[in-house]
Amino acid sequence: MQAIILAAGMGRRLKELTKDATKCMVKVNGVTLIERALTALDKLSLRRIILVVGYEGQKLKEYVDGLSVRTPVCYVENPIYDKTNNIYSLYLAREYLLEDDTLLLESDLIFEEAVLLRLLDNPYPSLALVARYESWMDGTVVTLDAEDNITGFTGKKDFDFTKTASYYKTVNIYKFGRDFSSGYYVPFLEAYCHALGHNEYYEQVLKVIAYLDRPVIKAARLEGEKWYEIDDIADLDIAESIFASGEEKLRRMSRRYGGYWRYPGLLDFCYLVNPFYPGSQLMAEMKNNFEVLLANYPSGMEVNSLLAAKNFGLKKEQIAVGNGAAELIKALLEMLPGRLGTVLPTFEEYPNRKPKETVPYYADPERGYAYTASDLMEYFADQDISALTLINPDNPTGNYIPKADVLKLAGWAADRRIRLIVDESFVDFCDSTGESLLSQEVLRAYPELLVVKSISKSFGVPGLRLGILAGGDEKLISAVKKNVAIWNINSFGEFYMQIAEKYRSDYEKALEDFRRVRADFAAGLKALDWLEVYPSQANYLMCRLTGGRTATALTVHLLEKQDILIKDLSGKKGLNGEYIRLAVRRPEENERLLAALRECRDNL
Repeated sequence: MQAIILAAGMGRRLKELTKDATKCMVKVNGVTLIERALTALDKLSLRRIILVVGYEGQKLKEYVDGLSVRTPVCYVENPIYDKTNNIYSLYLAREYLLEDDTLLLESDLIFEEAVLLRLLDNPYPSLALVARYESWMDGTVVTLDAEDNITGFTGKKDFDFTKTASYYKTVNIYKFGRDFSSGYYVPFLEAYCHALGHNEYYEQVLKVIAYLDRPVIKAARLEGEKWYEIDDIADLDIAESIFASGEEKLRRMSRRYGGYWRYPGLLDFCYLVNPFYPGSQLMAEMKNNFEVLLANYPSGMEVNSLLAAKNFGLKKEQIAVGNGAAELIKALLEMLPGRLGTVLPTFEEYPNRKPKETVPYYADPERGYAYTASDLMEYFADQDISALTLINPDNPTGNYIPKADVLKLAGWAADRRIRLIVDESFVDFCDSTGESLLSQEVLRAYPELLVVKSISKSFGVPGLRLGILAGGDEKLISAVKKNVAIWNINSFGEFYMQIAEKYRSDYEKALEDFRRVRADFAAGLKALDWLEVYPSQANYLMCRLTGGRTATALTVHLLEKQDILIKDLSGKKGLNGEYIRLAVRRPEENERLLAALRECRDNL
């Protein structure tokens, strides 16, 4: 067996990275694509490797000749690489296809060695390697029957997004048997090039062959093996996170702060949303209005304040809508002078908006990070603060102060002319209902009180980026509104607020389901003798690791071995020990994490 690598292209979309070198010389985590590919192929005892070069071909040949590759490498040159597509590169190497069974691959791929074994371990002589279609993929897709026969090739022009569940993406790695090449592929390749020219892709030939009655080429399906196609700098960034290892992999994934839909195999227990809401009917209504919403500007703050006020039973003058709660937190704290009291550990978006020397902290790790309204009033009684933040339930501990006690704290703050900022983004998850401070009665009674709520968390729509700030001080709320952009939320967020009220019963049912699942998940975690599980009224559970295990080691292990991402709290201010935070997800997902944690007991 031999291998042919197509490496003649210019890689224009990688811009500066391919200014003086071909695409396959781009490095992923310090190693070039071509070195990775050749290293993997070198382990297969191949007869030879044929490299089709073009752009910066001499530089590529010199680089490859300098690598420690035992397998003989020979070169085919495409002198008109800038005027042709890869069908011509393969056409130039067609004589090699007639001489031996061939692995054919493109040079802009990064893959683990197990990917090649999917082809080599399959006895069928001619195969196209495919992976189930995911949203990040681009290019040719195929459809398959139950026997893995390729029933059709679909290009960009004929792509149907309503059929993606049946699509498989070609990985651009193939196994061609010599008989297939001589009897089918090469004759069709020559005829295609003569009839339609050289500015096409070699997969067009396979598309024609797929229409034959006899299935001369089948598909081999990947089952989770890692691979990625690198066309631009965004692809390169994702590939570097996929193929990193150890703490570097965790660092790369953590600094993305989301966007994990690009990693379809990843199970995210780090970021916090409602796993049971929104429901299918609300989703369907959003989808039905997608084209209208995409093509129209959203309303300004005045209208969106009215929509939010309707949903939470407030006046529009009492509420501001933000592009996520983070936008409102920033705008608010820029306007509040003086020192800001807060708790450790907690959600650090608030204290990070102030100079360190102006943020006194309450912390009592000896009590298991639990605290009450009385504790806060006693501690801050002699502190010079102009505002006090309370995340309730707190993040990451899950500590909760009941509503009646929060109102006592609000009264205490009002007597001292202290702004009390209560972030109740997780309050809907509490076992007790009716705990929200979002009511006209409360806001009128406590004019120094400000309430922040992230719509992302409990309503399960983080992609819409919605949050609210409410308070009885209408002058301050008005000033915050003026401190954000006129179109600070998009049409999808606005439409969601417009229709949310009619799905209120679905939301309440989702919260009931959640509370049951949280209790079951907590029980499962408590059964692990090396985890101390802290009580929580939020949609996450903080756990302390015992027995000398470290949070970072566990987080890295789960990410690398199980494709599960959890929150490592090692860098969290105020925590003394090894802690993790685990989101609560659906039962089957929680069970997958529990199984992974059971496996970790003796492996860390």
